[in-house]
Amino acid sequence: MDSAIIGLEKSGKTTVFNALTRGHAETTAFGRTGLEPNIGVVKVPDARLDQLAALDKPQKFTPAEVRYTDIGGAATGLSKGEGIGGPLLNVLGRADALIHVVRAFPDPSVPHVYGSVDPARDINTVNLELAYSDAAIIERRLERIAVSLKAARPAEREAAAQEQEWLQELKAQLEEGVPLRELKLAEAQQTALASYALLTAKPLLLLINIGEEQLSEAPALEAHYRQEFLRPKAEVLALCGKLEMELAQMEPAEAAELREGLGLQEPATDRVVRVSYDLLGYISFFTTGPDETRAWTIGRHTPAPLAARKIHTDLEKGFIRAEVVGWQDLLACGAWAEARKRGLLRTEGKTYVVQDGDVLHILFSRP
Repeated sequence: MDSAIIGLEKSGKTTVFNALTRGHAETTAFGRTGLEPNIGVVKVPDARLDQLAALDKPQKFTPAEVRYTDIGGAATGLSKGEGIGGPLLNVLGRADALIHVVRAFPDPSVPHVYGSVDPARDINTVNLELAYSDAAIIERRLERIAVSLKAARPAEREAAAQEQEWLQELKAQLEEGVPLRELKLAEAQQTALASYALLTAKPLLLLINIGEEQLSEAPALEAHYRQEFLRPKAEVLALCGKLEMELAQMEPAEAAELREGLGLQEPATDRVVRVSYDLLGYISFFTTGPDETRAWTIGRHTPAPLAARKIHTDLEKGFIRAEVVGWQDLLACGAWAEARKRGLLRTEGKTYVVQDGDVLHILFSRP
């Protein structure tokens, strides 16, 4: 999973990046050009995987991973009404989801780009920039279609005309202030939309960055902005980026003790990953044995052969069947043989839809 961190300058994007990745990126500037993003990879915490590994004691332990890309403030153009383009657009286009860090913390020593702290205004500003970017991409595509229609063959003309009509509908929705993630589209349309890498089509996490003195207000602030900005494929979280960054640099036991004293239930990394998985409709299945215990990330409603492809393409091509057991059942049995003996190990075919927490063993024929 690849999440891009965006937001206005001085919103605390890099501080949040450090909190999520335990990184040490410079929080005042990226360097001379401001174009190089910070990139960090985080192992997804999953107690189920830990317990499966304790059972099998494998030689290798492989959690799922999340990659965070922190976009340089000087490169974004977010707040200038210029839209998004160039290398920045390429980086954002590759992301699975966007994390918009919204400044809510008061700090006179860090002047806001607009001179005052107003999270709702900043959210709307960035939303508008994302919509500008998508509209510009669609407009360029429409121009190319108009040119191609002049010399298109009849079969090509029909397909181009259909694409033209559909893109005009998308552009109209953007102009009405509707992000594309909110549209109800057929599966074929969703596939086509993904190929354009449009930014308002991506799931969005609004991360309200509060100050340490606002910790007691966090639930109320979160509820307030959720009421105002919660939409399909969007979510709202409130956290203190500066505090979470400091906790991320501590030893785990020390951080857990301090977190408990502050009334914080879980680390920012765990919370953001969990919400991101829900936003993207992702689940995890597991493979385990003496060689390796591993978590695999797939979308909900994924049939077994496509899940097998995550492990290796040969497993999809030669898929025969999958042996499936729930992770809790496997732990309770203590071994695959005992799970089979108790009737908890199932044999599933090509139409089986993998469930969150399934432990799979794929049987296949070699090509």
